[in-house]
Amino acid sequence: MHVAVLGSILASLASARVVDFGQVGGISGEHADTKVALQNRDLFVSSLSSLDPGDTLLVPNTTFRIMGGMVLSDLYNVTIQLDGTLSFSDDLKAWPKDGKMPLTALKFINSSHLTLTSSGTGTLNGNGAKWWGIPFIGYLIRGKNRPPLLHMASASNLIVENLLFLNAARFSFTSSQLDWAVIRYCEISARRTQRDDHTAIDLSAFNTDGFDVAGRNIHVHDVTVWNQDDTVAIKGYKQFITENVLVERVHASGVGLSIGSIGNRHIRNITFRDVVMHHSNKGIYMKFRSSASKGGIIEDVTYENIVIDQPNSWPIWIGGAQQDIKESTGFYNPCHGDPCSLCWPQIPKFLGSNCESPSGTFANITLRNITIIKPKLSPGVIFGNSTNPIQGLVFDGVRVVDPPSRGAWGKDYYYCNGVTSGIAKGNTWPVPPCFEDQTDGHDSDILV
Repeated sequence: MHVAVLGSILASLASARVVDFGQVGGISGEHADTKVALQNRDLFVSSLSSLDPGDTLLVPNTTFRIMGGMVLSDLYNVTIQLDGTLSFSDDLKAWPKDGKMPLTALKFINSSHLTLTSSGTGTLNGNGAKWWGIPFIGYLIRGKNRPPLLHMASASNLIVENLLFLNAARFSFTSSQLDWAVIRYCEISARRTQRDDHTAIDLSAFNTDGFDVAGRNIHVHDVTVWNQDDTVAIKGYKQFITENVLVERVHASGVGLSIGSIGNRHIRNITFRDVVMHHSNKGIYMKFRSSASKGGIIEDVTYENIVIDQPNSWPIWIGGAQQDIKESTGFYNPCHGDPCSLCWPQIPKFLGSNCESPSGTFANITLRNITIIKPKLSPGVIFGNSTNPIQGLVFDGVRVVDPPSRGAWGKDYYYCNGVTSGIAKGNTWPVPPCFEDQTDGHDSDILV
């Protein structure tokens, strides 16, 4: 190491400060009013902005009511040690907005060597219940006009650890242009009830994504997610490629270990492994947005060593995103999808439900050692585009235990269309009808 660089590092360590948020004027109290929340917000921003490389902002082990809309930029080599709770205001009228859209609660831009940590488990509490409103009615009224909890934009050498993301009003953790990022030992919880599955009431807390990551060289491990949307989602961002992402040792229950939805973006070299999905809604979920997916690519993807236990919806979905769109009336219609309706196929097309195949490219995708236990719906949907079909899709040991005898696709078990090279290997059962059967011939009767 160059002598000057070493000297700079040693000098930084010698002069490092710990700034205690409580001691510099932070006002604690879960039920503090909006005026206090605004004061805490301004102090938090100014305290972080004052840090030098090597410094730490310590949030002590108590609760601070705080207003959202915080934006921090150009932080370098600083640590936020959240030993207590930042409880974000649920004063919807006072929350800062950009037009009609509420600003993200906490946003970091262009940061390097930033660490968010805790000596125990720190909490970012989004107090989402008031934003969600009355089940279904709240979504019809407010739609997506709810603030995300934490966003990382253009962050390199990032560590996020030992944090609880609680009841985000919308997304829990979103990111763009990450480069060398580690997310570990964290939990996400977004619940309307304490039920052990995802009822329609629970799922009405729409868009409460878990970890949405975009960038390269990202490692998500040893995390727990229970929410009402994508649990861990690999996203695209503008012209940049999202690549080299490893997600492992995860407990996840929500709307799937997801890739997408993306439009004209490129995602490659993604691995999910060693995951337990207890009473999840969806399981494995890869998706394009229809109208914007031309030119999009999802390739070189592996899902392996995954148990999907009694999913409420589709254990495997590869195709167009199942999502609603905003009608001309200004409301969101779950049976009018882009590109696929949330009501499909239960409600047929002639009654208003739609599902189209995406135009993006799926290539070189392997599902290995996947166990699906008692799915409530048929095992899955595999739906490629007729002019740009799925290429290189391998099921190696994808086993379904006790599938429904009267599922949506009957004895075919899967809806399978738009696949040019699908192969079933090992002890895969049932074999999707559009796949080449190279299985080892194990008797499926032992599983039903």
